[in-house]
Amino acid sequence: MTGLEVRDLARRCGFELAGVAPATLSPDFAYYKDWVDRGLAGEMRYLTDHRADVRSDPRNLLSSARSVIVVGKLYNTPQPYSSAFNTEELGWISRYAWGDDYHDVLRRGLDQLAVLIDPDHEYRICVDTAPLLERSWARAAGLGWIGRNTCLINQGIGSWFLLGELLTSLEIETIPAGPPPDRCGTCTRCIDACPTDALTPYELDATRCISYFTIELRGPIPAEFHSPIGTHIFGCDICQEVCPWNRRAPFTEEPAFAPRLIAPPLDHMAALTEAEFRDLFRGTPVTRARYTGFQRNVAIALANARCPETVEDP
Repeated sequence: MTGLEVRDLARRCGFELAGVAPATLSPDFAYYKDWVDRGLAGEMRYLTDHRADVRSDPRNLLSSARSVIVVGKLYNTPQPYSSAFNTEELGWISRYAWGDDYHDVLRRGLDQLAVLIDPDHEYRICVDTAPLLERSWARAAGLGWIGRNTCLINQGIGSWFLLGELLTSLEIETIPAGPPPDRCGTCTRCIDACPTDALTPYELDATRCISYFTIELRGPIPAEFHSPIGTHIFGCDICQEVCPWNRRAPFTEEPAFAPRLIAPPLDHMAALTEAEFRDLFRGTPVTRARYTGFQRNVAIALANARCPETVEDP
């Protein structure tokens, strides 16, 4: 089987992008280790504990792996960017979390793809929870380049897509194109737009990132970052919103990614009980923040929206 055939099958499974790379030592692992060693992963221990070294080779996840199939699935929808919401009473939820949990959606598609490729091969599906350097493999498979905002960017469709991988025991002929060139040029719009100065060219300091604060961090958010967070209550899309390659980004046709909730009223979010939180966001990525983390985020957003009478000091 060839990479071109895999790409055609992937499209039948709902993926707009697909490519193949040989399962060898992981590209960029040395850079990743340096990034971790400098403390830029913050408190995300799943990036720094014993699983860190597993990322050195995909064969640590599947010993028989000979190829890494990487797929990309659009999640962009026609709704406006966060910069278009000027109503202080609304809290912003990152675009990828508006619909159903992407882990389930991508796994279903990858399961289907694995059977279409060969019902008898050994394989393992990875959707960002496995210790795998996804963007590095996506670049190696020809899906795009890693931009200054550290997102994977595809020249044709931008960066509003999610990645998944299929490690397979099959040796698949790769598509000749290989890794595409970096087309960020001299543009620094993502770096200039970041409210917390979390970005330097091609590197993210997670300990300054709004997405890290509002999703991954357990415990208090440092006070110096409260104001720059604005009314973000789950994630941040700014570095993608300002990217020129997303000016004409296409929209997804995946029904599961149809928005449930985009920018909910902050006062309503602050009043949610834990049970109501679980019911409202069940089956979406928002539950990763947990109830306590989400309420912390809402409290900061309310303070920034100049409604301090609604909540205690965050």
